[in-house]
Amino acid sequence: MDKIAINGGKPLCGEIAISGMKNAAVAILLANIMVEDECIIENLPDISDVNRSLDILSAMGATVTRLTHNSVKIDSKNIIACSAPDELVKKMRASYYVLGAELARFGRSSVACPGGCDFGVRPIDQHIKGFEALGATVSVTDNHIVAVTAGGVVGDSVFMDVVSVGATINVMLAAVKAKGVTVIENAAREPHIVDTANFLNACGAKISGAGTDVIKITGVPTLHGVTYELVPDMIEAGTYMVLAASTYGKIKISNIVPKHLESISAKLVEMGAQVIEDDDSVTVTRSGDLSPITVKTHPYPGFPTDMNPQMCVLMCLANGKSRMIEGVWDNRFRYVEELKRMGAEIEVADTVATINGDPQKMQGANVRAIDLRAGAAMIIAGLSVKGHTEIEDIFHIQRGYENIIGKLQAVGADIEIISD
Repeated sequence: MDKIAINGGKPLCGEIAISGMKNAAVAILLANIMVEDECIIENLPDISDVNRSLDILSAMGATVTRLTHNSVKIDSKNIIACSAPDELVKKMRASYYVLGAELARFGRSSVACPGGCDFGVRPIDQHIKGFEALGATVSVTDNHIVAVTAGGVVGDSVFMDVVSVGATINVMLAAVKAKGVTVIENAAREPHIVDTANFLNACGAKISGAGTDVIKITGVPTLHGVTYELVPDMIEAGTYMVLAASTYGKIKISNIVPKHLESISAKLVEMGAQVIEDDDSVTVTRSGDLSPITVKTHPYPGFPTDMNPQMCVLMCLANGKSRMIEGVWDNRFRYVEELKRMGAEIEVADTVATINGDPQKMQGANVRAIDLRAGAAMIIAGLSVKGHTEIEDIFHIQRGYENIIGKLQAVGADIEIISD
């Protein structure tokens, strides 16, 4: 099994270009199930979750053609209902978008329970509630989710009990071809929801309000093909911003939307880093010590839960007591034990981690990538402290970061993949 090997303690300088957004990519790719035409998707990140999404489409009967390293043509006219292979669906969380897309096109769906990063119980009750409001009968049996309508999806009002990105996108997908109008209230507002809505609108859908907490969808009978470029990945950008601050480096992060990163930029500045914004880039540097802070994760536009582990590394390198309060996933802090192997002093009580920061106590160690973002945090930690670090279970990292080794080597990191 491959590992990542790091020799850390070196400032990193240079420029890193950000790839297309993972969370938008998987939603938009699986939304092609509904289109019944040819679409070209550009700025696709070359990561395992994207490749698995394409494999699911191929297995369902779509014709998938790689045009370039980061663009693909999908002909979805011959997709067969309820044909997504269990073994592929179980490898990624976002495979649940097959449900909404199949309901829209066929009026029925059957999908294995999704996989992906394990944060404990991650219910899809809001997805099911939304599908039922649109006229589907939903059952979960033998690790499968089955949804059936009597004569297709019918528009209605859907109120989300909690703000859920996945449920917002899934109900939006299901409603695109519904009879009548659907209104989603208390909707999530993340940029990849906006990107998915923009893609669908380009295909002929009628969606308004994406990016606010009320989304209105007027059903249309058909969708047509389109060429569409994905938005840049805000979490990849945020990861490299934290890396620059943690290594006393100076990194220009390009091909971004600075507005998407405002909550991250604000916290880095509060800790003592310098963040200089341009039209489509930010440059992050640090010269002095880091100050301790308190961060609480929230749905967008708040501080993202997917930046919790990376930011916690920065807190470990600050002088003094910081707090990370997790407001989205209760079981997010499983990575803490790995940072403790490197000398971090962290105590977790329920959804609050208290970090006694001391950069002198941190050093390289053998650790694991517990999940995707925790794996990115281990890379940041390994590059930021002196000594040798080896990271196992790197398949989690490869799910969401395109060419992360090459991008880091280009800014001076001593990092490589080795075989065990």
